[in-house]
Amino acid sequence: MVREAIILAGGLGTRLKGVLNNTPKPMAPIGDRPFLSYLFSFLERQGVKKVILAVGYKSDYIMSFFGKNYLDIELLYSFEDENNLLGTGGAILKASKLINDEDFFVLNGDTIFEINLIEMYRFHKSKNADITIALKPVDNVMRYGAVEIDKEGRIINFIEKGIEKYGLINGGIYLISKKFMHNLNLAESFSFEQDLIQKYFGLYKFYGIKFDSYFIDIGVPEDYERAKIELPRRY
Repeated sequence: MVREAIILAGGLGTRLKGVLNNTPKPMAPIGDRPFLSYLFSFLERQGVKKVILAVGYKSDYIMSFFGKNYLDIELLYSFEDENNLLGTGGAILKASKLINDEDFFVLNGDTIFEINLIEMYRFHKSKNADITIALKPVDNVMRYGAVEIDKEGRIINFIEKGIEKYGLINGGIYLISKKFMHNLNLAESFSFEQDLIQKYFGLYKFYGIKFDSYFIDIGVPEDYERAKIELPRRY
């Protein structure tokens, strides 16, 4: 089982700017705890022992709160210069240099998707996948866009945002082969979603696995308000 994960925690949180003021989005208050602490609780329950936080905006705020350990998880930090943004892909690539395992999880710092990480890992290894994405079925994919897979789980298409239909959305959890990631000739700064997954899904072994599990994304104010009610009950 993979015991290491990267959390993308460097976003500016522009859609929550009016709600959070200058607080980084992963540190959004949920009750008397920041959102990120709930994500750590989920990972600890799943057996993750080491997390690399890919930080940028207000990184000192995050570091001073959590330090080098939280719960039973060792915390390391990978820094992104606010004047030289790396994009999601560049942030993952840089942070992955601190990974020791053959494969590692990546999670968004503003989303909790309560999947079974062991099940995802077993699927990933059974397919000898380069990248596996956790997918969430929803009634309307308009906000997120959709991912289409074949009967084996291989990704065969991406559907743009703005279409009203039932489908599978990217749940914001990835399992990535470190060897695959580092063998590519990648730019220092790039979008993991647009410049790698959506561009090369037909060339490499990119898979998706469906989980109909609890999902919350605090990226918009109405879901942030919902998280304030739901997460303290779950953790």
